Amino acid sequence: MRARVFLPAVVALTSTAAVAVPAAALADPGDSAGVQVTVDITEIKEPGVLALTVAGTAVDLKENGSDLLVRQFTGTLPTVTVTDTRTASEIPAGSSWAVLGTAGDFTGTAGQAPISAGNLGWKPRLINGGTTGEVSEGEEVVTVLDDPTQPGNNVGLTDQELLVSTYDSAAVTGGAYSVDADLFLRTPADVAAGSYRSTLTLSLFE
Repeated sequence: MRARVFLPAVVALTSTAAVAVPAAALADPGDSAGVQVTVDITEIKEPGVLALTVAGTAVDLKENGSDLLVRQFTGTLPTVTVTDTRTASEIPAGSSWAVLGTAGDFTGTAGQAPISAGNLGWKPRLINGGTTGEVSEGEEVVTVLDDPTQPGNNVGLTDQELLVSTYDSAAVTGGAYSVDADLFLRTPADVAAGSYRSTLTLSLFE
């Protein structure tokens, strides 16, 4: 769209006095002026996060170490990593975090009687705990077929059992910490043959 500018007409007036009209100033060819435009753009700072990742979604237990009374099936939990990208000011005072695991009963895919999650145990193994000494793996959890009187041991992954933890979140922020675990399912020797499935749920709490 064109903008039209209307200028008032110039009317010549006659007077007995002579009026001097100054000539319009003319710019020299090539004259110019520059205006510098600046802006400061600050970095967008996203808040840090405390996050859990698992390197796999399935474990296939294989028979290993069975005897005449007990059949044993073993495997390795995929590596679990806890990453904390928060700054110290984003962490509530006195905070601690922990990864806990709970398994459901093993259900037979062909209608076999289920195997209790109490028959599943683990032995956590810290892979990378950083340099502070503030991150540690949980204790071994034995099965209902083991001696439950062993000091310091829980029995079966039927409840929330500790995989890895720290007592001081602020002391370990800015790092990534990893752990896995030896898994073992122990059943009576007369357990029904067939395929069984269970879900092991890992949860990060602070």
